[in-house]
This record gives sequence, structure tokens and C-alpha cells, in this order.
Amino acid sequence: MLWAGFLFGLLGSFHCVGMCGAIALALPGTGGPRYVAGRVLYNLGRVSTYALLGAAAGALGQGLRLAGWQQGLSLLSGGLIVLLVATPERWLGRVAGGLGLAAGLGRVKTQLAYYYQRPGLGALYTTGLLNGLLPCGLVYLALAGALSAPDIGGAAAYMGLFGLGTLPLMLALSLSGQLVPLAWRQRLRRAVPVTALALAGLFLLRGLGLGIPYVSPVLGAGLGATSGKATRQPATVHYCH
Repeated sequence: MLWAGFLFGLLGSFHCVGMCGAIALALPGTGGPRYVAGRVLYNLGRVSTYALLGAAAGALGQGLRLAGWQQGLSLLSGGLIVLLVATPERWLGRVAGGLGLAAGLGRVKTQLAYYYQRPGLGALYTTGLLNGLLPCGLVYLALAGALSAPDIGGAAAYMGLFGLGTLPLMLALSLSGQLVPLAWRQRLRRAVPVTALALAGLFLLRGLGLGIPYVSPVLGAGLGATSGKATRQPATVHYCH
């Protein structure tokens, strides 16, 4: 399912243009190779943060999987994606405040404003790192999918590929100004929830364990069968001579 992360990021990058395009367009710096390098580093900063968030989601998913929630985890991911699609973007800040994250987000915004005014390459990379922590429904949708990754590394790779999917359009926008007309951006942004719901459908099908190869396998069946077989074998006792 790693490919789904990249595809979702690629299609969702039109959402990024609408939400974060102003930040990308107003990054400090002048022309030349250093100008291009700064914008590449800014976007790689976002990708780095997404990968770290993916690792955190993978750790949570691994804990739930070890607790016997392997099949329920895919259902949870699909359900979270549907819920996030149905939640208006403007509510995300309120949800963060309700979860006690408002103070942390305030510090992130303060640091972001500080580094945003500095044209150094390190500052631009840090700006991208911090920008990746801002509330974003698209990122939350991707993280809901990362929960079902097989391990922490897989979840980090899923989110890293998601970030790389957003990179081409965001980088082109920061280099060339208003790359996509507003009317087209609005049309393409409407495709984001459709894509997210299709991804949610895949996770829900996978979680139902309908026995469809690759699409909806019976999760955990092999583990159960192996465990059952092991209980029927007699124990072997080794004696020391």
C-alpha cells in the first residue's frame, strides 16, 4: 500500500496549493542556484516531518496490532478517513484545542514566524519542518492510512512518499508563482475527498477479511492456524547427561 501514499500526496498536492501556497510563494530569497536550493530544502523539510509523524503513527499501529487489533486496525483507518473527510477543515483548530494541543501549536507558529524571515538554507529547511506540523486535514487523512502500515518503517515510508507526492507541484509553485489558475485549483481540490474515500474503501475491505487475495485477505489467519497446530504437538523434554 506504499504506492497509495505517493498517489494520495500527488493528487492531494492541489489541496496543498490552496492551503499553503501563500507560504511557498512568499519564502525569502533571491534568484540563482541558492534560491532553488532553498525551496527544495523547504519542501524536503515538510517531507521529513511527514515521515516522522508516520513513524509515530506506525508505533501506535504496531502497539494496537500486538494487542490483537490487526484486522480492526484497517477498519479503524478506513473509518478515520471517512470521519476526517466529513469534518470541515475549519474545525481542525478547534479539535486541536479540545485535545490540549493549542499551546504546542502556538509555539510552532511562533518558531515558524521566526525562521520564515530568515533566508538561510538551514532556516528554510526548518521552516519546512515546522510547516509540516501545522493542522492540515490532508496530512491527517494520510496519517489515518499510515496506521495500517505493517511496521514503523513502513508507516514512515508511507508518509515520506506522501510528502514526495506533494513535492513536484509545491516546488514548481514556489519557483514559478501562480502555476495553476484558481478555477483549476478549486476543481482539483474537489477530487481530494473522492480519492480519500476510495482509499478508505480499500482499508475497510482489507479489514473485513473477505478472503479476496491482495484486496481483502483474511488477516491473522496464518497466525491462528500456526498457534492451533502448535498446541497439538507434544512437548519435547531435553535431559542433561
